Amino acid sequence: MLETAKKYLDLGYNVIPIGKDKKSLVKWEPYQKEKVTSKQLEEWFKQFKQPNIGIVTGSISNLFVIDTDTPEATQKIQDYIPENIITPIQSTPREGRHFFFKHIEGFSNRARVLPGVDIRTQGGYIVVSPSQNGEGKHWQWLDGLSLLDISPAPLPDALLSFIKEFAFVLYKGITEKAEERYKALQNGKGFFEYGVRDETLFHIANAMVKNRCDGGLIWEVLERLILSWGENPDPKWIEAKIKSALNRAERKERNLSQEIEQWVALQDRYFSVTNCYNELFIVTKEDKNCARQVFFRLKGDEIIEKYGDREGFYRTVEKGADEIDFMGTEEKVIGIHWPFEIEKWVKILPKNIIVVAGESNAGKTAFLLNTCWLNMGRFKINYFSSEMGAMELRARLQKFEGNLKHWKENINFRERSSNFADIIKPNEVNIVDFLEVTGGPGNEFFLVGGMIKQIYDRLKKGIAIIAIQKPKGRDLGLGNERSIEKARLYLSIEHGKIKIIKGKNWTNSEINPNGMGWKFKLVQGAKFIIVSEEERQRKDW
Repeated sequence: MLETAKKYLDLGYNVIPIGKDKKSLVKWEPYQKEKVTSKQLEEWFKQFKQPNIGIVTGSISNLFVIDTDTPEATQKIQDYIPENIITPIQSTPREGRHFFFKHIEGFSNRARVLPGVDIRTQGGYIVVSPSQNGEGKHWQWLDGLSLLDISPAPLPDALLSFIKEFAFVLYKGITEKAEERYKALQNGKGFFEYGVRDETLFHIANAMVKNRCDGGLIWEVLERLILSWGENPDPKWIEAKIKSALNRAERKERNLSQEIEQWVALQDRYFSVTNCYNELFIVTKEDKNCARQVFFRLKGDEIIEKYGDREGFYRTVEKGADEIDFMGTEEKVIGIHWPFEIEKWVKILPKNIIVVAGESNAGKTAFLLNTCWLNMGRFKINYFSSEMGAMELRARLQKFEGNLKHWKENINFRERSSNFADIIKPNEVNIVDFLEVTGGPGNEFFLVGGMIKQIYDRLKKGIAIIAIQKPKGRDLGLGNERSIEKARLYLSIEHGKIKIIKGKNWTNSEINPNGMGWKFKLVQGAKFIIVSEEERQRKDW
């Protein structure tokens, strides 16, 4: 706990000790302006014996946190966060959520700004992982993306507008007119008068679409709302809002159906609907209704079947199985050469998946290009790049010995950013640099396991070397355990270090390679130099 607390402190977050009851163990108010020192932190942890970790919010830590207590409140906040925004999100022991954003001036710490929603900013603090409450339940980062891995995103404009409009009593410079508007809202009056009209129409239409209301009824409601504002209803305006709501519902239902199907495909044996809800963050009544329909359809298609007498438990149905011809085969090692001579410790067989999980700019691409260089002319190699254009690739290749023509004749470079399974060469060496996984708040990084499985299913005698991003300070890449399931060799790269996390097939049956690591220097982005040969045999690096 102290080590983690120091990491938060090193990143600029003002850390204070917290009890199991979420109350500060020290007089924390001075630390809204005064920076906590590492020495002070050590004294606190010695004094209070493993306290929980709290972070003072507001300008001192550059943090603005939205705290939700109910699934409905969580869904409401998520509705205002664009899908392309990635920011740390934390689950609480009471199944709430903490959404972390950069500090924004003008707000003060306040509870219940909306039903089930608190704001933690200037004048407040927040408890963070790996803290646990008195019942032993933890605060946990979702998707493995914590404040230690990524910086909070700026507060999205749509969410800021929502907070300003409907929680404006917190906003700096409140006037008497604002007080009257707030009272009007509390009394159920003036709600639409003071709302943003375009957003209001969309949210009403969206709510009615979610509840399966008739299109004619939605039209009439929107029309009457516009009339109540003293305006003439514009049919094009109404039609546009209804169409947007219908498109959003259709898109969300389609995406949710796809996510559930891919999640089910990853389950080896048995699973429960509750597990699916938790992993995919399915919390609203509408999403659960949609999920039940998906499970009903999968059951009808004989993809899954009920398991046992308990409601909501299923198992996947395997309709066929290929014969394993153990008499007519022999072990054929694919003699691929690796940087750091990893082949001395782990052997690669046909249809193997190799995962290279690396921090940003730590050397993933350099490792893959060196692998190409070491195996030129020995195998047919296909290199699929998702981020290098022709000029950048040319510049990288020129750092190696030999000429560009030699590369072109021996390596099949192709540009690709998605659906890699579609273009995998089943009997050749395939390199994916890198497997891009996009995730919104808390629900999509699990897809990496499905993508790797799709690539695995395409392989026959060939292999696939797949690079993925890795959060700082963690061994596993995005997708966590999902990313390691199919791998027969799993490497973890951080700045100056590489480690074998999983080596399934040992070259020497008496030497376990798991945990072996090397310290290195990367020269000109192309050449690896081992810092110490002794590092080869160490497991405590």
